[in-house]
Amino acid sequence: MFETLSDRLGDVFDRLRKSASLSEKDVDAAMREVRIALLEADVALPVVKEFINKVKQEAVGQEVVKSVSPGQMVIKIVHDALAEMLSGDAEGQAVPLNLAATPPVPIMMVGLQGSGKTTSTAKIALKLSRKDKKKVLMASLDTRRPAAQEQLKVLGEQAGVDTLPIVEGQDPVSIAKRAIAAGKLQGYDVVLLDTAGRLSIDEALMAEVADIEKATSPVETLLVVDALTGQDAVNVAENFSKRVNVTGIVMTRIDGDGRGGAALSMRAVTGCPIKLMGVGEKLDQLEDFHADRIANRILGMGDVVSLVEKAAETIDHEKAEKMAKRMAKGKFDLNDLKEQLQQMHKIGGMSGVLGMLPGIGKMKKQLDSANLDDKVLVHQEAIINSMTPHERSNPKVMNASRKRRIAKGCGLTVQDVNKLLKMHRQMADMMKKMGKMSKKGMLGGSMGDALSALGGGGMPPGGLPGPGGALPPGLGGPGGGGLPGLGGPGLPPDLTKKK
Repeated sequence: MFETLSDRLGDVFDRLRKSASLSEKDVDAAMREVRIALLEADVALPVVKEFINKVKQEAVGQEVVKSVSPGQMVIKIVHDALAEMLSGDAEGQAVPLNLAATPPVPIMMVGLQGSGKTTSTAKIALKLSRKDKKKVLMASLDTRRPAAQEQLKVLGEQAGVDTLPIVEGQDPVSIAKRAIAAGKLQGYDVVLLDTAGRLSIDEALMAEVADIEKATSPVETLLVVDALTGQDAVNVAENFSKRVNVTGIVMTRIDGDGRGGAALSMRAVTGCPIKLMGVGEKLDQLEDFHADRIANRILGMGDVVSLVEKAAETIDHEKAEKMAKRMAKGKFDLNDLKEQLQQMHKIGGMSGVLGMLPGIGKMKKQLDSANLDDKVLVHQEAIINSMTPHERSNPKVMNASRKRRIAKGCGLTVQDVNKLLKMHRQMADMMKKMGKMSKKGMLGGSMGDALSALGGGGMPPGGLPGPGGALPPGLGGPGGGGLPGLGGPGLPPDLTKKK
């Protein structure tokens, strides 16, 4: 979503980094371009003015840390200002849902039809039940949209979360009261109330939401807004805030190709914190909104922390330990490669991983020319599945007839099989080198070569810049069991710490 804004700001800051010193004139020129970039990203004008003034006051006359250049210092100031604009405070940390009330905690979901409200309800329910170990009940109060209640029931079955039984003819307020009563009687920790939406804001919608709020006294009222609607999302948030006590915002379709202005403006205009963001269509693709991490992504610094958290949630630690021992001995067969491919797919695929690495935006053209597609992961796994156990454990036995049989079995070409085997050889060679290294050695940057084999070339030699090897088991590092080559030089330390 923030790709265009990130590119524009990247060009501005590239010029700043080359400056040995910065005058007020230099800062003014840079801020003019930043202002244009923000306005083009559809950020609200009052927010842009406040942001630029704040950055200029901080930047002019700022004492420069000896270990960084003046340009880097301005980038840090812009980073902190972005985090504050997104969250309301300089720290830019996530604002969690308030679950401290007496159970069952009522959480009311509001928003316009088509914003992803019902799906977001199921995503939140899955997150609370899986991560926070809460017993959750979902209830659909949408009696107008055809099959809305059935939709939530189906989503509840997919997420493994209970839904309130449907009773025909009940009005939304009665359903809400029945949900709270069921929550108390059956020992639920949280009750999620999915209210009806409209194609536009009208008095009937607002009156209904206000009546439900009065009847249930929700601890959290979450407004679901589509990030692709631009500044209209801000107007929706303002209108809802006037009628009900909106405590937080859920931004959906953050992974879309919108300009990002709504996300940047929402907190500053409405005063409501963005608490959660939908990053995909699947039920597990919901993340806490960390303003500092979003600021990192916008400025091309990556989001390694979120990558680490995703890996930690999906890693099978027992398998990781076994692979760590094998890697320490320099062993790496096609069964191990299959585990790597599956792990990468779980944490978002190649595009998801690369998008969170520092500096990856500057290699966008190279990545595009490499034709990296997450379908490649599925194809590579299909090739390995078409092999016999003996072939997976002993890739050296591969000959022309075996390759033809494997290609026919998975519906791909012999060239695809050769690409996979080449990628495996490169990774296996790296594992052998690692086996000879001391325990203090970090994984190097060979993932670029592996991705070249996947995508047909185009990656820079020596691999991708990474987070300094500071990744848990499953993503490289001495813990083992993960994606080789994501280690690397990392970021200047002075840009990652607060003033």
